[in-house]
Amino acid sequence: NADDTTNSSAGGAALAKDKIFAPMPGKVVKILVAEGDEVEAKQPIVIVEAMKMENQVNSPAAGKVKKINFKDGDQVGTDIPIIELDI
Repeated sequence: NADDTTNSSAGGAALAKDKIFAPMPGKVVKILVAEGDEVEAKQPIVIVEAMKMENQVNSPAAGKVKKINFKDGDQVGTDIPIIELDI
């Protein structure tokens, strides 16, 4: 749903409330959190490289990392969330 996405706090990545997606197809450079970690709003949680630029993706809100679907070095699209949060 287009109404559920924003990029205002994500450094360019698409957000759907509790899911973090890549802004465009690219590569996960570094996952900065682990499953079960508590995160603060605007805390950096993943770095994604797309079109030769690194994008730092921040948590949209305080919460807990529920699931990480990719690892460092993985290619990512825009259809599967990189990280899922409990917020």
